[in-house]
Amino acid sequence: MSDPTPDLDDLRRQIDTVDTRLVALLAERRDLVAQVAQYKSIHGIPVYVPEREAALLAARRTEAAQAGVSPDLIEDLLRRIMRESYSAEGETGYRCALTDPRPVVIVGGGGAMGSLLGDLFNRSGFTVRILETGDWDRAESILTGAGLVLVSVPIAATVPVIQRLQGLLPADAILADVTSRKADALAAMLAAHAGPVLGLHPMCGPTTATLAKQVVVRCLGRDEAASGWVLDQFQIWGASIVDTDAAVHDWAMARIQALRHFATFVYGVHLQEEDADLAAMLELSSPIYRLELAMTGRLFAQDPGLYTDIIFDSAEGLEEAERFRDRFAAAVEMYRSGDREGFRRRFRDVREWFGPVAEEFLAESSVLLAQAGDRVGRKGR
Repeated sequence: MSDPTPDLDDLRRQIDTVDTRLVALLAERRDLVAQVAQYKSIHGIPVYVPEREAALLAARRTEAAQAGVSPDLIEDLLRRIMRESYSAEGETGYRCALTDPRPVVIVGGGGAMGSLLGDLFNRSGFTVRILETGDWDRAESILTGAGLVLVSVPIAATVPVIQRLQGLLPADAILADVTSRKADALAAMLAAHAGPVLGLHPMCGPTTATLAKQVVVRCLGRDEAASGWVLDQFQIWGASIVDTDAAVHDWAMARIQALRHFATFVYGVHLQEEDADLAAMLELSSPIYRLELAMTGRLFAQDPGLYTDIIFDSAEGLEEAERFRDRFAAAVEMYRSGDREGFRRRFRDVREWFGPVAEEFLAESSVLLAQAGDRVGRKGR
């Protein structure tokens, strides 16, 4: 009697055929995205339009459910495709937010973040000039006629550099900075320049491929109307602008950046001092633990000067670190004494403090972990 089940090799060939069709469809979609990018560039439509993305995902999720396909699978796939699309859209350039743009001067434009911003302004049709450490003898000529002077230097150098610009800027030029410490920088800019002043903080690293969906913090200094086009330009690049007070920004950065980076630094130091077997740790790690190790390794793969500035130039971060140390010591004592009930009580207290956000984070992290797991290869046994 013949076997009624299909031949496995034949089924695999059919899957290969479908996969090939998928590749062709993705190439077709890429070509359409290129046309969309050109249209957006001409008409000044931002790279990232949240309403369009939300409507697209909702429609495809409905179609997936009707077809008996997991809506989550389709959303994951589309989000990955769209991330590539956002990067590709910038390759054709961006519309300039101004009809008659004046030069943009980036002080520190030779650095990583300055280079990123300089490239974005260039691709948007601006003339970009760079003012670096060795250029101060001709700073006046570099700054002549500038419409925007953007300070992108290490945190510790930001205030001295701003002070050095005093008296050199065109009266109506916008003076802005992109440092992660806003209060001191804003105060220095307001003192050094009588014209428009704007504090910016892109919440991304200089290796970011695109500003699409990236948060850029805006702290207003002076003359909001005059600096409006700068925000328009960042939004054309796809950034999401978040307005906040400089003091609130610095308070938040002490917790979002300084404390977290410092805690990660200490964990890395601990692993090194213990001479931990990273290969064994990775082999035995599930995606969540691998991701935590990856975030630690990510920090140490980057410029130590950047993290030195972020940590050491935050007085609030030091105070946070000292309070964290005390709470860590108290938790260790709880651990040493075997106070299981105390641990569970604190656990419940913190969970209640997080409230519904904890469940949101659980769902969000589950998606991230599934994606991380997909990229982790395992040796056969």
